[in-house]
Amino acid sequence: MKILVLNSGSSSVKYKLIDTDGEKVLAEGGVEKIGLADGFLKYKRADGSKDIVELGLTDHKGAIEAVLRQLTDKTEGCIKSYSEIDAVGHRVVHGGEKFAKSVIIDDAVKEMIRQCYDIAPLHNPANMTGIEAMEALLPGVPQVGVFDTAFHQTMPAKSFMYALPYKYYEEDGVRRYGFHGTSHRYVSQRVAEILGVDIHSVKIITCHVGNGGSITAVDGGRSVDTSMGLTPTEGLMMGTRVGDIDPGVLTYLMTKHNLSATDVQRIINKEGGIAGVTEISSDMREIEAAVAAGNERARLGLEMYEQRITKYIGAYAAEMGGVDIIVFTGGVGENQTGLRADVCAPLAFMGVEIDAEANKARGVEAVISTPGSKVKVVVVPTDEELMIARDTAALVK
Repeated sequence: MKILVLNSGSSSVKYKLIDTDGEKVLAEGGVEKIGLADGFLKYKRADGSKDIVELGLTDHKGAIEAVLRQLTDKTEGCIKSYSEIDAVGHRVVHGGEKFAKSVIIDDAVKEMIRQCYDIAPLHNPANMTGIEAMEALLPGVPQVGVFDTAFHQTMPAKSFMYALPYKYYEEDGVRRYGFHGTSHRYVSQRVAEILGVDIHSVKIITCHVGNGGSITAVDGGRSVDTSMGLTPTEGLMMGTRVGDIDPGVLTYLMTKHNLSATDVQRIINKEGGIAGVTEISSDMREIEAAVAAGNERARLGLEMYEQRITKYIGAYAAEMGGVDIIVFTGGVGENQTGLRADVCAPLAFMGVEIDAEANKARGVEAVISTPGSKVKVVVVPTDEELMIARDTAALVK
C-alpha cells in the first residue's frame, strides 16, 4: 500500500511517499516559503542526491499540487498517476483530549481538530489546510490524522493536571498534553525490538532532543509522564524555547517592561533557549564549536541544556521506581556524542555506564552503554513518518 505522509506547517509542507509493503521510502522532500515569490520544492532521489525546483506558490493547495506533480514526473517521479496513492496520513499537532489514537478523517474529526485551534494556533490551522487541500486534489482517497498528543493520553491525572483552580481544566482544557508523541511511541517500540525485550515489561525513558525537545516516561509501553505541557514551551531548554520557568518571572517582566502577552509569547518561544542564553545560535553544532573555541557563554548554555535533560531522566526514573532503558533520538540526541556522554555521566549512581567507543555512533541505531551497565542506553533515529504510514495503512485496511 502506498501512503503519502504529509506534515503541513504554516509556510511549508513536508512529505514522504512510503510503500508499507516492505516499508520502503519511495520519495521524500518538502515545499518551503509558501506564499512567497521565492518558494521552492526540494526533494531527495533514491540514490540520496538532492535537487530543488523553484516555485511561486500562493497557498498550500498549490504546494501539494507541486508535490503530486513531482511524484508523477516522467523523469524524477516514482509513480505514474495519482491513483497509485492509496491513502494520505497527516501529522496533526494537537488532538487535546479528543483523540487517544489515530483516526480516519471525516467531517466530525475535522470539527474536533478545529476545536483545538485555541490551544495550538500555530499548528492545527496549518495541519487543517493540508487536509482540506488534499481533499480537493484527491477526492475519495482516505485520509488519516495522527496526533502528536495522542500517545500521552495514557498519562494519569496526577501527571497531566496543573495546580491551578480546577475550573480552568473543566472550562478551558488547561492541562499537560505533551507533544512528539509519535516519535516517543516509535522509538520506545523500536528499542524494545532492538534489545529483544517485551515493551510491556520494561521501564523506558525516551529523550527526543532537537531544536525542540521533550522527554517521556514510558512504563509498560504507555506514556505516564512527559515534559511538554499545554504547549510545546514547557519542559527542557530548547533551541529558542525557554522550557521550565517560574511564571512569576513572566509577570515581573510584563510589568517592568510593559510587555504584552504577544511579546511574552515571542520571548519564550523565539528568543529564549540556548540561542537566547548564548546569543550565538540555536544550532548545537555551532554551540559546541564555540565551546571548543573557549566561549564561556556557549559553555554555560551547553551546561544548562545538558543539566535539564539529566534532571528529567532522574525525575522520571524516580517516578517509575527505576528505569531499564534510556533512548536518545532527535537531531541532537542522534548526533551529538559529547552531549550524550555529559548527560549520562551524573547518572552513574543508577548504574548507567557509557561505552566511549560505542558512543561515537551518529544517526544510526546503536547500544552505547557498556555490557555491564545496569541501564541500557540506546540511540534510535526517529521515524515519525513511518509510524504515520503504519497507522494509516492499518486503519484503511
